[in-house]
Amino acid sequence: MRAQPLAHEINVDRIDLDGLDKFLVSDRSPPDSMTLSELDGLLTGIAIGPTLVPPSEWVPLIWGGYAPEFADLDEANAILRCIMARYNEIIQEIADDALAPIFWVDLDGTFIAASWAEGFLQAIMLRADAWKPLFKSKRDGNLLLPILSLCGDEDGQSLLGLAPAEEEDIADEVTELIPGCVMAIAAYWRRKGSKQVTMSLKAEPRRISSDVKAKIGRNDPCPCGSGRKFKRCCGKAERSSTPTHR
Repeated sequence: MRAQPLAHEINVDRIDLDGLDKFLVSDRSPPDSMTLSELDGLLTGIAIGPTLVPPSEWVPLIWGGYAPEFADLDEANAILRCIMARYNEIIQEIADDALAPIFWVDLDGTFIAASWAEGFLQAIMLRADAWKPLFKSKRDGNLLLPILSLCGDEDGQSLLGLAPAEEEDIADEVTELIPGCVMAIAAYWRRKGSKQVTMSLKAEPRRISSDVKAKIGRNDPCPCGSGRKFKRCCGKAERSSTPTHR
């Protein structure tokens, strides 16, 4: 008996960020795939960074290095087009001095930028050496602090060594600062000769073996170090909020 075809999670006829969000949190994405907010941070860091990073390097990060299950080639192409369209939109927003990052918003209407910041940090790590001049800059290095203050290390501790209470106290404040800091970082790299250009994804999606298994299952220990299962910790928290443009 022939298996029933999979339904599309995303509208294949237009740019559909809502559909992309649904696909990223669906069972057809590896459990450690990025959320939409984290992806937006990654795209922003790549878009404004010191050197051009080709999609072949950063697209696998979206899926945690593993294979999503697309319904068909149309859905695969639609998702990749949507990702590239958002990348190009970020470039335009920065040029227009009107960056609108995609942050989570909780039921109280509070913006949560931690996932976005983690995605931005992954973009930095792709070209860590190239980012060093900004980190070392006495005048402009502090532009990174609002973003890095929301990031954790491998043990789930604050990357900047902040106490949990300090992290909570500054979270709302630094979230407000992020759009301005990002545009200032983009300007810093432009002064250094960086070219922030739009990109297109012309190649067909690479075929990946279907027997690849995800690194982090929903019942595995959460990588944040809390000791709880992933589905009861970060896997639950990231999906309990709604992504929205800041």
